[in-house]
Amino acid sequence: MDDKTPRNKKPVPTDKKQQQLDQYRIQNTGKPMTTNEGIKIANDEEILTAGVRGPGLLQDYWYFEKMTHFVKEEQPERVVHARGYSAHGEFECYQSMSHVTKAGFLQEPGKKTPLTIRFSTVQGPRGSYDTARDLRCQGVKFYTEEGNYDLTTIDMPVLINNDPMKFPDMIHAYQAKQEDDIPTATGAHDRFWDYVANNQESIHMVMWVMSDRGIVRSYRMMDSWSINTYLFVNAKGVATFVRFVWKAVLGTHSLLQEEALKIGGLDPDFHRRDLREAIDKGFYPEYELGVQLIPLEDEFKFDFDILDPAKFWPEELVPVQIIGKMTLNRNIDNYHTESEQVAFNPANVVPGIDFSNDPVLQGRLIAYQSAQYHRIGVNHQELPINKSLCPFHNNTRRGPMRYRIDVDKVNYHNNSLANNTPFTTPPEEGGYEHYPKKVEGHVIRARSKSFFDFYTQPRIFWNSLTPIEKEHTIEGFSYQLGRVKSASVRQQNVELLGNIDTELATIVAENIGVNPPSTTPVSVETKYPSLSQYSTPRYAQTLKVGILVGNGFNSREVTSVINTLNQNGVFYWIISETLAPVTGDDGTQLKVDHTILTASPYLVDALYVVGGQAKRQPKFNTAITNFVHVAYKNYKPIGVASTGQSFIQPTEKNNLAGVVFAANNANFGRDFVSAIAQQRFWNRQ
Repeated sequence: MDDKTPRNKKPVPTDKKQQQLDQYRIQNTGKPMTTNEGIKIANDEEILTAGVRGPGLLQDYWYFEKMTHFVKEEQPERVVHARGYSAHGEFECYQSMSHVTKAGFLQEPGKKTPLTIRFSTVQGPRGSYDTARDLRCQGVKFYTEEGNYDLTTIDMPVLINNDPMKFPDMIHAYQAKQEDDIPTATGAHDRFWDYVANNQESIHMVMWVMSDRGIVRSYRMMDSWSINTYLFVNAKGVATFVRFVWKAVLGTHSLLQEEALKIGGLDPDFHRRDLREAIDKGFYPEYELGVQLIPLEDEFKFDFDILDPAKFWPEELVPVQIIGKMTLNRNIDNYHTESEQVAFNPANVVPGIDFSNDPVLQGRLIAYQSAQYHRIGVNHQELPINKSLCPFHNNTRRGPMRYRIDVDKVNYHNNSLANNTPFTTPPEEGGYEHYPKKVEGHVIRARSKSFFDFYTQPRIFWNSLTPIEKEHTIEGFSYQLGRVKSASVRQQNVELLGNIDTELATIVAENIGVNPPSTTPVSVETKYPSLSQYSTPRYAQTLKVGILVGNGFNSREVTSVINTLNQNGVFYWIISETLAPVTGDDGTQLKVDHTILTASPYLVDALYVVGGQAKRQPKFNTAITNFVHVAYKNYKPIGVASTGQSFIQPTEKNNLAGVVFAANNANFGRDFVSAIAQQRFWNRQ
């Protein structure tokens, strides 16, 4: 097994942040019920009334406290990134980066920094579903010894806008229509695609969203990029342009469009459940942190503007240097306090990390703090999940939910009554100092002409995709644009796609009932392997197998396969007719996890078809046949036990690629695990 692959369960380290959070963790089990003021409650089932049939009384303080808290306990959800989920972990530095940054958590190999992470979609509300076609965000809060550092990334290296002024317009167009609040968690409507057609810089990120990148298999199996350009600054005051990227150790993998849509109804919490299950079982998600570095003097060296967030930095031109690893090793205990209330802000940086003139980054530095003030309040930094490990001292006071008790008599600067404290710290002693970058020019509302090449990089992205990835991207465009009612908007988007690739635009046009494009694609043949998911790492570990089994199964064979799955870290569900245990031919019993009604072939990565006896045999057999049909058409691996061969047979219409048979195969377990790791068999007929 590869050294980078997550290992089996190991003790969760008690880092300093978890020790801090332990002070706030409360166990209510086994304790008497009280009011919020600590008064013990004798009755929590009936309101106070004037007689058993009389009206309620205003003096019922417990009912008043309980109900008024209930109707006011939800805080405003995020305008974007409303649906999300969190975990805790740690970051380990691989090598000293002191030559480019003085950030303390990047100075020593082996140095560990506690962190919390929040994954999220962008468009849908908090009650939407995980597998919607969308970009996914990854906010990481490092609790460093120099203060909190927030690194926010998304699972594609480009943004939809290159100026922050347009972000509210894009979100207004992307979200549900204002007249009916429809649709939920999808951009497949007229308003969004009208925006895309009339704001051409958006097509680059839309290309990524319509590709496999827009429907990730798991939070554990996605890369993510900072998009924005930051500065590293070393102890000598030398700055370097930097972009960050998280590389999932398990590789980056995707669902098919049909799977994503079906899973959204079958299990809206698919990604959340997947993350929790892996951590609970000790298969900790891991992501290596990479940086792309460009010296300041090379700012204009490339044929793209390195400050344009709608452009990627090709790894083939600007290599990714891996500098550390994030491991998620603890699930949250309370969604509201540890995920809903966690507050990120790209302005939260530590000495050694600064901001470039990237226009969207400049706009983000203003927006996030205001959003947190609205959602949580001016003292949101005091909440346990947001509280820094190092103490903070300043002259801010008061505000809602301020619970620290500042005992000073003075709360202003400069002063003599407190000897001018709290005092400022010189940069050479750790005080934060912005890099003195050169700024010149007239005050103007405009954007550099270098930002206006809208089609070269989307064309490169398209060139870099494999044929199956191109097919999926065409399907994504055809589905989304096929739901657009306006023929004019559909035609405008085909013309937009024509600037990228004629075949792409022509097939989409045919699928959505409009004319072929009259536009001509940019003349670019460049391609970069790093933009395709084809060469991503592939492991069987933590993928899920559905084991379809009834009574009377071959105990020796099935037990051997299950042992092999366990040895290789493959997750599985035992699926049968009912939840009663199933019994093998020698009396061996297996605990059933799901019935054929509560499970689905869309919720697993592979099938192991055993078959067996059931009370309603025809119905059970039909269900197994349906599972096999869905898994086969979605290119998933299928293992067939010696007792399950009747459920799948070779014909002239299939070639059974990725189907592994146990009969007369002494290496079945090994071969099946190898097929699971492959994940999809695109050559299947």
